[in-house]
Amino acid sequence: MRPRYAAPGAPSRRQLLHAVPLAVSGALGASSLAACAPEPVTVLDTEAPTTVTMWSGQSQEAQEILEELVAEFEDANPQVTFDLSPGASSTEELLQKLAASFASNDTPDISYAFGSWASQLERSGRTLDLRHHVEDPAVKWKQFTKAARATAQPTGARVIGFPAVVDNISLFFNTTIFDRVGVPHPTPDWTWEDFRAAAKQLTDPESQTFGYGYSVSGSEETTWQFWPHLWQNGGSVLDAQGTASFASDAGVSALTFLTDMAITDKSIYLDQTDTKFSQLFASDRIAMMTSGPWQLSELKTAKTSYGVVPLPGTEGDHQTVSGPDLWALFDNQDVNRAYWATEFVTWLTAVEQDVRFNVAIGNLPLRSSEAETEDFRAQVEELPGLDVLQANSKNAVTARPTVAGYNGLSEAVGNAIAHVLQGDGDPRSALMAAAQDADKALSRA
Repeated sequence: MRPRYAAPGAPSRRQLLHAVPLAVSGALGASSLAACAPEPVTVLDTEAPTTVTMWSGQSQEAQEILEELVAEFEDANPQVTFDLSPGASSTEELLQKLAASFASNDTPDISYAFGSWASQLERSGRTLDLRHHVEDPAVKWKQFTKAARATAQPTGARVIGFPAVVDNISLFFNTTIFDRVGVPHPTPDWTWEDFRAAAKQLTDPESQTFGYGYSVSGSEETTWQFWPHLWQNGGSVLDAQGTASFASDAGVSALTFLTDMAITDKSIYLDQTDTKFSQLFASDRIAMMTSGPWQLSELKTAKTSYGVVPLPGTEGDHQTVSGPDLWALFDNQDVNRAYWATEFVTWLTAVEQDVRFNVAIGNLPLRSSEAETEDFRAQVEELPGLDVLQANSKNAVTARPTVAGYNGLSEAVGNAIAHVLQGDGDPRSALMAAAQDADKALSRA
């Protein structure tokens, strides 16, 4: 599954998933309304001709499907016309474009947005608030994962949009290596101790085969793979005051576990590139990796023999991490535009449309009820393991922080992990120093 959330030539889905907020120099704060704004429309008239502007952030394949769906919605509602475009040359550029649009009062009604931008978008004061809308039982809001719902409601106040993509990481295992060594395959009730023991057994220095692969690039790939370990140990990324709390006993225990595997067992391939470990997995050189649905088509192309189970657990907690993205909705002081933007996104993310959009491209379905559809079952036949990843959505219960300073926090944590796993420093000291750097980044945001 290659990029769907970017215009042609943009980064891969892996890169997009781990993208962190762009620096916009405070432009997403309370916006200046210096530019001339249109006269507000305050009385709803659902029969009035209305144009809805939408920035999709899509690749060509997904854009074509979206255009078909938009045309279908327009046919059913002839008073509505969509001005649909990717919005920017790459999805990553949409945040900067949104900041500029707030200042010039030409903001779209709907825009694709990385989940990591959610708090910044809410802080702009330009988003709609959909809290009352999603309380309608017909919307079936709770069919979205808990992490996706939390991302759409980043501070617990406004609901600023609808989930656009959901995903999670699970444990992929290379059956060729497991069977060659004679190690039983992972099961859904594996613990991390089971995982460590298997990784050690599967590591063979002579053939340069490793039990597990982990990024030490210091990027968000390094960081976000760490969060499930932290959360399963009862830790948190931020405390109630919004300061870094990952340097807790839970965080130290989580990093110590990975360090023991890397330094003592020597069972982890330490990847400087973020991409090499998946290539080595596909070519039967790494036995296990933790990855997501974007990996499935690559493994199919490589004809790798593999299986997928949820992440190993801690005392029965198999919590995972997700990178949900959003369809963010914006307030242009026009109740007709707001009404139809909300109606369209509600319709687009309903089961009947999502199976023709997300599921058709090989992504996880947005809603839990889609697992029983013929469309999804057909995709599982094409991409084995997709059903496991979908079921694992129930373990995506904690939202990755969407605070404006998350990029600095992520960099601090990623660098600490990378250094420690390569033998430079100890877990507690490294995480304490990272927490100080993270708090500086958070205070500057």
